[in-house]
Amino acid sequence: MRPTDVHHVGVVGAGIMGSGIVEVCARAGLRVTFVEGSEELVAAGRGRVERSIGKAVERGKLTATERDALLQRVRGASDLEELAGADLVIEAATEDVATKLEVFRRLGEIVRDEVVLASNTSSIPIVELAVASLRPDRVVGMHFFNPPPVMKLLELTPAITTSAETLGFARSYGEHLGKTCVLAKDEAGFIVNRLLIPYLYDAARLLESGFATREDIDTAVSLGLAHPMGPLALMDLIGLDTMLGIGEVLFAEFRDPRYAPPPLLRRMVAAGALGRKSGRGFFEYE
Repeated sequence: MRPTDVHHVGVVGAGIMGSGIVEVCARAGLRVTFVEGSEELVAAGRGRVERSIGKAVERGKLTATERDALLQRVRGASDLEELAGADLVIEAATEDVATKLEVFRRLGEIVRDEVVLASNTSSIPIVELAVASLRPDRVVGMHFFNPPPVMKLLELTPAITTSAETLGFARSYGEHLGKTCVLAKDEAGFIVNRLLIPYLYDAARLLESGFATREDIDTAVSLGLAHPMGPLALMDLIGLDTMLGIGEVLFAEFRDPRYAPPPLLRRMVAAGALGRKSGRGFFEYE
């Protein structure tokens, strides 16, 4: 299948990342069906897309007419069966191994044989998902970055089972979406998170030890290293539950203490302080 053959994209999950991927594909002129676990979650996902598109209109990036046309191309559903007619499916479910394996098992049964199944996972080895789908040659990692409509990077990860044709399709499709593609081996964390997670965890450990305040840690990095935001604010943006899940996968694969989640992070997740999505993390949000 070629990128020009893709007219209908399925997206599994419409959280922070999934809703952004929905927007990216819809902006490219494609019909998009996203699937969530309940009608309530479907409505929440639709709301995220509408708010993001509304901000683009306010900034002059889209006209009201373009907004209306884009939103008409987006549909939500609560049953994976609704993706049976999709020409490409991108999974962006919660960063949990068991959940993703079940999604790929079902997609392998539902979606046409020639359709590529992609995962937006930020840490889980692609080969596990590929085998679960029973079409391991047509599964590939396509890792978008937050927020997907803004961030230009797309991390591509083929499993050892992924065909050259599938990888070529993923690269061409990513470029069709306006992304710059990089290629990583199928090891947990790929390129970005292999480097990012130890840095973010070290910031949490500094805070936990009382070495510096949250404000001073983030200000030091923002001004001293010219990062657009500090590490604690970045973790809040990503989601502390996602941060915990990524670390657990990385530590299980490499047994490197740099990837062991800090105790503070575990306690915050247990308390429901998940970052921006819950209104409270390392910082507080409206």
